[in-house]
Amino acid sequence: MGIGLIGQARRLVTMTAGPDAAPLFEISDLHASTTDGTPILRGIDLVVGSGEVHAIMGPNGSGKSTLASVLLGSPEYLVTGGSVRFRGDDITDWSTDIRGKAGIFLAFQYPLEIAGVSVINFLRQALSARKGIDLSVLELRLAIMDWMDRLDMDPAFADRYVNEGFSGGEKKRNEILQMAILEPDLAILDETDSGLDIDALEVVANGVAEVRKERSELGVVAITHYQRLLRHLEPDVVHILVDGRIVAEGGMEIAERLERDGYEAFR
Repeated sequence: MGIGLIGQARRLVTMTAGPDAAPLFEISDLHASTTDGTPILRGIDLVVGSGEVHAIMGPNGSGKSTLASVLLGSPEYLVTGGSVRFRGDDITDWSTDIRGKAGIFLAFQYPLEIAGVSVINFLRQALSARKGIDLSVLELRLAIMDWMDRLDMDPAFADRYVNEGFSGGEKKRNEILQMAILEPDLAILDETDSGLDIDALEVVANGVAEVRKERSELGVVAITHYQRLLRHLEPDVVHILVDGRIVAEGGMEIAERLERDGYEAFR
């Protein structure tokens, strides 16, 4: 199928990239504020290589969701300093749709409902915009059915309007379905574990693992308040975000220290 061939081609490009190739994603001294001038992000530095999983943890009000919105180019916030680079290109001023077409995917904390647009038609349009591929409905349906089975989703959801009447867990599964079909190079998961029970969290986390298994070069930035998601994703690096700054980073031992001592230990 066309989707698989494109993935294979991208893997070949990644494998043949030289050692001096730019990192997949790089944030340098990023400052951002609300449109009324209230500063939120106060100098974020982060480098994500192809195939790496990074987790950003922080208490409520630390700037986690603001960071996710800024990375996707939301007009709700103003970048007042620093830069964001994707595959070496400065994308700080790029619009949301250009970032999406370039290969950056954001799984929302609160996925939006889209009335009148079925899941399969939404994905067909998004895939066409993302890669310039006009798959037949049948070809796309086969790929969607395969991923719905892996994500434990009712196949009838393919013909339902996007997220209308979906439970919280179903909305999150639908986000991972989109990530699987669209094949981004970088996935930003904004509190994907929010509102999920243990079983739903495991299904969603396993879905992310399935996508990464097929596309080992996928970079992932998981933004979360809880450690439970990290046990499934097994991040390469954990970053602690407090008051708009990354105050600590390391392996899973950082998350374990956080669970033991709380965020006060990092202030």
